[in-house]
Amino acid sequence: MPRWLKQKQKPVSVKFPTLKDLQQYVPQTGRLDWIGKRPEKKSPLVPCSSATITLDEGIVGDHYSRKGGKRQVTLIQAEHLQTIGAILNQPPIDPGLTRRNLVVSGINLLSLMKQQVQIGAEVILEITGNCHPCSRMEENLGDGGYAAMRGHGGVTARVICGGTIQQGDPVRIFKPKTQTHA
Repeated sequence: MPRWLKQKQKPVSVKFPTLKDLQQYVPQTGRLDWIGKRPEKKSPLVPCSSATITLDEGIVGDHYSRKGGKRQVTLIQAEHLQTIGAILNQPPIDPGLTRRNLVVSGINLLSLMKQQVQIGAEVILEITGNCHPCSRMEENLGDGGYAAMRGHGGVTARVICGGTIQQGDPVRIFKPKTQTHA
């Protein structure tokens, strides 16, 4: 047996990411596809191409606006609109029927739970929880609408930093810039 083969080699140490590391790693950048405001309780959502978001009101002009709270803004994945439609044997669902403010594509909103996301250049939201469907889904989507929305209802968020958003804005996990010390 060759001498080099007889020598003991040190095992190579490979650092695998922890589950916490993986939960905080979201490399995808999504896209804001749709914005809707509810001017009054139970009124249809009004689609808009842009919206102003503030700490005090959430989405300005939305009846649900209030200072603070964990549900200032609601978001749903565009991909889930297709799924809900398929469950109901319909085409993709009109976003306004879900009563959510923002429709986002290309990023898994559930992977952002308890994290901050940036929309466009200014707005930062903290994802606070699941946005469970309400009984209005039967009225809006038809028979089985509530059941179809379960698990696909989106997420709720509170405003960390306000500003203006518009359709087409990127949606990504927020990474604060670290300060360097001289």
